[in-house]
Amino acid sequence: MRQAGRYMTEYRELRTQYGILDIIKTPELACAVTMQPIRAFDLDAAIIFADILPSLEGMGLHLTFGKGEGPIIHNPVRSSKDIDALRVLPPQETLWFTLEAIKLARQELASRNIPLIGFSGAPFTLASYAIEGSGSRNYILTKGLMMSEPAAWHRLMEKLSEVVGNYLLAQAQAGAQALQLFDSWVGALSPADYRAYVLPYSRRAIEIARQGNVPLIHFGTNTGGMLDLMREAGGDVIGIDWHSDLDKAWQGLGYDIAVQGNLDPVALFAPWPELRKRARHVLDQAEGRPGHIFNLGHGILPGTPIDNVQRLVDFVHEYSASAS
Repeated sequence: MRQAGRYMTEYRELRTQYGILDIIKTPELACAVTMQPIRAFDLDAAIIFADILPSLEGMGLHLTFGKGEGPIIHNPVRSSKDIDALRVLPPQETLWFTLEAIKLARQELASRNIPLIGFSGAPFTLASYAIEGSGSRNYILTKGLMMSEPAAWHRLMEKLSEVVGNYLLAQAQAGAQALQLFDSWVGALSPADYRAYVLPYSRRAIEIARQGNVPLIHFGTNTGGMLDLMREAGGDVIGIDWHSDLDKAWQGLGYDIAVQGNLDPVALFAPWPELRKRARHVLDQAEGRPGHIFNLGHGILPGTPIDNVQRLVDFVHEYSASAS
C-alpha cells in the first residue's frame, strides 16, 4: 500500500528537486520511484508511482499540491453546470504519462519476475475530492449534493465511472498485471447510501476494467459495514482495513474470494517484538488459506522506520513459508 513515498530517503531526496506532480508526469521519474522499494525490500509486487487525482485534471479541474497541505482542487464541482462541464476523454490523452511509466516499469521488473500493480481512485472518492476541493472529515458538500440533487449526483458518477474504468483498462493494456480500485473515503457513507449512490458506479468501472483480463483489488477504509456490498460491486480481491478482524470479515465475504490486509499502518512504529506479534496475528487469522495478500490496512505513513519495513517483509515471508 503506497510502497514508495515520504518514509524513504531516496524519495525525499528526489522531492528536493521535483514536485510530486512533476515526478508523476515524467515517466522516467515515476518509474524510478516505483523501483525504489523494490530495490530496498523483498516485496512480491510493485505498485506504479502515481496519484488518484490527475484523473480529475483530465476532466478539467485545476489541481495543485500545496506544501504541507495536500492536494487542492481550485475549481471544485459545486453545481449541475459544473458537472456538465466535466470532460470524459481517453486516458491515452489525459494520463499518458502513467501509461508510459507502466511500460518502463514493466521493462525494469521483467528480469526480477515481479508483477506490477496499477490503480485508480474509485468514483466516490474522486467525487469527494472534486466537490470538497481537498480532503474532508465530514464530506458535508459531497453528501449535500448527493442528498439534495440526486440527478446531478448520478450524472457526475456516470462520468467518473467511465473515466475510472477506462483508465484502469488502459493500465492493463499498458502492462499492469493487476489493478486496484481505491475507494479510500467511501466509509463515510451508510450502507444504504453506498447501495443507492455508489455501488452501481463502482460496478460499472470494474466492468470496464474487466476487459483487461487481470485481477482487480477493490479497497476501501472504514468499510466493515459494507464489505458485502463492495463484493457485490465487484473485484477478485476485497481490501480489509484494520478496523475489522480479518478472519470474521473473510468468513462473511466467503472463502471463494481473496482478501487483502490488514495490519494497522501505525504498528510499523512499534518496537519490533510488538510489530511481529501483530503481524503474526494477521497471518494466524488467515490460517494459511489461499487467497490472502498480506498488506497494511491503508497506506504506509511518513516517518515509518525503514528497519521495521524490512523486518516485517522478511518476517511475513518466513512465517508464511513455515506455515505452508
